[in-house]
Amino acid sequence: MKLDRAHLAELLQESLPTDGSLFVVDLTVSDAIRPKVTVTLDSEQALGIDECAQVSRRLARRVDEVYGEDASYTLEVTSPGADQPLRDPRQYTRHVGRSLALKLQDGTEKTGALEATEAEGIQLAEVVKEKNKKKTLPAAFIPYSEIQEARVVISFK
Repeated sequence: MKLDRAHLAELLQESLPTDGSLFVVDLTVSDAIRPKVTVTLDSEQALGIDECAQVSRRLARRVDEVYGEDASYTLEVTSPGADQPLRDPRQYTRHVGRSLALKLQDGTEKTGALEATEAEGIQLAEVVKEKNKKKTLPAAFIPYSEIQEARVVISFK
């Protein structure tokens, strides 16, 4: 049995809450004999295990309806880990006030506090080293299109 990723993406959209509170960050389907479907969900608010479980049950029902109850696959519905990069502009919202490490398309790297999110990008107050001191620059606009990778800097203070 071959699971069609595009068809699974449609079934997944149908399995999400209709209020738009959750969105898909990633969907992967392995090519194994028993395929593994991995769904990564996120939310602009907090995302808990209950929401993941609810989507998992809905999606499993839809897959069973389409592919038959004897379909052999593994389904994992999860949220991004703290170490995962931000992939969708909607993910930035709940991280306002936290520190981000950015890799830009031109190869430069910036680290600083996420001050605000906008429709087209973010406001980042970059922290730079001058001599042996750290200095925070005024927030500057960085378009999403210029961000190659963004990660939340985890602090254990």
